[in-house]
Amino acid sequence: MLLNNNIMELLFSKKILFVGGKGGVGKSTSAAAIAILNAKKGNRTLLVSTDPAHNTGDIFHEKIGNNISEITPLLDALEIDPAKESKKYIQQVKDNIKGLVRASMIEEVHRQIDTASSSPGADEAALFDAIVTIIIDHNDTYDTIIFDTAPTGHTIRLLTLPELMGVWIEGMLDRRKKTTDNYNQIFNDGEPIDDPIFKVLQTRKKRFSTVRDILLSSSQTGFIFVLNPERLPILETEKAIKLLNQYHLHVNLLIINKVLPEEITDQFFQKRKLREKEYINKIEQTFKSQEKLYIPLLEEDISSLSLLENFSEKILH
Repeated sequence: MLLNNNIMELLFSKKILFVGGKGGVGKSTSAAAIAILNAKKGNRTLLVSTDPAHNTGDIFHEKIGNNISEITPLLDALEIDPAKESKKYIQQVKDNIKGLVRASMIEEVHRQIDTASSSPGADEAALFDAIVTIIIDHNDTYDTIIFDTAPTGHTIRLLTLPELMGVWIEGMLDRRKKTTDNYNQIFNDGEPIDDPIFKVLQTRKKRFSTVRDILLSSSQTGFIFVLNPERLPILETEKAIKLLNQYHLHVNLLIINKVLPEEITDQFFQKRKLREKEYINKIEQTFKSQEKLYIPLLEEDISSLSLLENFSEKILH
C-alpha cells in the first residue's frame, strides 16, 4: 500500500525532522533510511546523530565523526560528540568573559565555570547549542536536516531546552540590564556604557528564539518516534508524546518496527503474533492523532547499504 499524502509530506517536505524513540527499537536505522529516501527524492540531506552511542557510521560502514562527511552525492552525515561540544561550549563561556574579570579573579571564575560544566543538564545545553548552530548555519545548504536523537528521555530534555533556556536567558538579560543601569547611575553620570556580556546574551537569545520558532513551525519541522509493538516502548512513547505536547511539540508520525509477518507456522511465533496483535490494537487506540507506518521484521540485521535501502523501501510500501 502506498503512503498517504500526509506521510509523504512529513517525510519529504519538512526542513527539519527529529527521529526519537526507546533504545534498540530501530531508531537510527529508521533515521538513516529516511535520509536515503530524501536524497533519492533529490533533497540535499544532512543526517545528524546526537546519540552518544553513534550507530550512523556503523550503519553506512563509514567513519563519520564530528565533521560532515559525504555518504552519497546528495547525502551527508555528522556525528556530534557531546564531550567535545561540552568542552567547546565551556571554552566559549570563558572566552566571553575574558577582559571583563580582574586578573586576580579569573582563576576562581574559571574554576566555578568548570564546576558548573559537570552539573546536570550541561551536556544537553552544549549539545543543543551545536544543534542551533547546525540549523542556523546550514539552513541554506540543505533541503532536509534529520536528527537521529538519543533514547527517549534524552530527546525530551533536548527538545524542551529552547523553552527553558529562553526563560533563563531572559532572566539573565533583566539582571544584567539592572546591574548596568545601576553602574551607569553611580559611576558614569548616567551615560550608557557598552556591556559585552549583555550583547552576548542578546545574540544567544536571538539564536534560540529563531530555532524555537522553527521547531514550533509545523510547516518546517516534523517529529517521528520509532517503537516496537511491545508494552514498554508503547508506554514510553505515550509518556514522551504527552510531555512534548506540553511544549507544543507534536509528534506527527510513528514508525512501528519489527512487526511479525502474518504467514507464521511456528507455534512459538504464532503465540507471539497473537500477543503482538493486542499491542497493535493498543497502538491504534492510544495514538489516534499520529500517522502510523508498520515495518515488518526482516530476516537479518541491517548490515549493509543495500539492506538499508531495502529497509527504506519498506517505509514507502
